[in-house]
Amino acid sequence: MSSTGHRTITVVSEDRKFDVSIEKYDNGFFISIFEGSKKLGATIMSIGTGPSPSSSIIIPIRDDAVFLKLVSQKIASEFRGICIVSLSVQKELGSSAGKVLIEKITEAVRE
Repeated sequence: MSSTGHRTITVVSEDRKFDVSIEKYDNGFFISIFEGSKKLGATIMSIGTGPSPSSSIIIPIRDDAVFLKLVSQKIASEFRGICIVSLSVQKELGSSAGKVLIEKITEAVRE
């Protein structure tokens, strides 16, 4: 991905289709993950400028909170900036779909 820009990828896992919108800024990312209709959902923000990332929940979630925090902190730490991640899914992700999403999102932000 160039220094700033927008990219959309589609991730298919366990017969589920997730669309991922990645907006890159000079100082971070906004990543929106949705299944089905394009909606904002549970949202977390992480800042990775210190020795360990710091996170704040913006819109809480019952399930998949660990997934959101992991994605946000991983990207924020790697790029030493801010990462905001929103997740809107029809049902709980599960570990397999979560792993595939993390892998594909990480690949996409590194390009």
